[in-house]
Amino acid sequence: MEYEFKPKFIERYSALTDFEKFKEYSFKRLRRAIRVNTLKISVEEVVRRLSPEWELTPVPWCKEGFWIEHRGIGEEKRRDVGNLKEHMLGYIYVQEPASMLPPLVLDAQPGDLVLDMCAAPGSKTSQIAMMMKGEGFLVANDYKGDRLAALGINLQRVGAVNSMTNLGEGRYFKDFKFDRILVDAPCSGTGTIRKSLKTIQIWNPNMVRRLAGTQRQLARTAFDNLKEGGTMVYSTCSCEPEEDEAVVSHLLEIFPNAEVQDIDLPIKRGAPVMSFGKKEFHPDVAKTLRLWPQDNDTEGFFVAKIKKLP
Repeated sequence: MEYEFKPKFIERYSALTDFEKFKEYSFKRLRRAIRVNTLKISVEEVVRRLSPEWELTPVPWCKEGFWIEHRGIGEEKRRDVGNLKEHMLGYIYVQEPASMLPPLVLDAQPGDLVLDMCAAPGSKTSQIAMMMKGEGFLVANDYKGDRLAALGINLQRVGAVNSMTNLGEGRYFKDFKFDRILVDAPCSGTGTIRKSLKTIQIWNPNMVRRLAGTQRQLARTAFDNLKEGGTMVYSTCSCEPEEDEAVVSHLLEIFPNAEVQDIDLPIKRGAPVMSFGKKEFHPDVAKTLRLWPQDNDTEGFFVAKIKKLP
């Protein structure tokens, strides 16, 4: 099929980034990647098992992450990483490297009480569980039953014994107090066009505005359910300022005790958007992490780390 960006999309993104580079990488095949699940196996053992047939290139910002490419040539070159025995046994998780960022920034510790508010299908949830080393408690929530089924299967496969799944809309959480909360919010997905070209067809400004309303509500609810001194991470796979910097700015305006923290990771990043349309964003939005697909040859992503002050 022929896919063409809409004129309004081109106009908007030309003002935000190098559109020709963005377009080039959006139509470029996404590199396969895995994350080693250290709940079941060591990184060194996985490298030993896979290296004879697969070339593994470390992901700079995640010590368990690798880009993976089969050593075969032509028709012998495999891409079906999900069919590997190591995947079925839960030793590895097929996960895009940009998707590994939110759990790294959340930095859940053994013994924490953690909520993943929009968890399915479970890549980030399983990474959080891995970082908790089976200690503490992880609530993995999603609002659709079919998505929750996939989430439960994935958590069982990786051995996330300290987790439970919950069916419900994230905005209805009330009177809980978590040490850490991840809000990987439902979004327009404009950072993942290279994985889902239909995004080009369904994108429109009204859709973005509707999603941003839901995202603001989820972010407010998460902050309300965070302990004093706790950390929440807000993330999307969208490159839309309305879904990213604007949501964080809104949270900072509503909650005086919300503090955006710096994200120190070895990754190339784009400049945060400090204004959009007629709206000037809170100065602390400058501390957020914005990734364009062309920055690291990954998906586009947005991550913000927010602490709740006493």
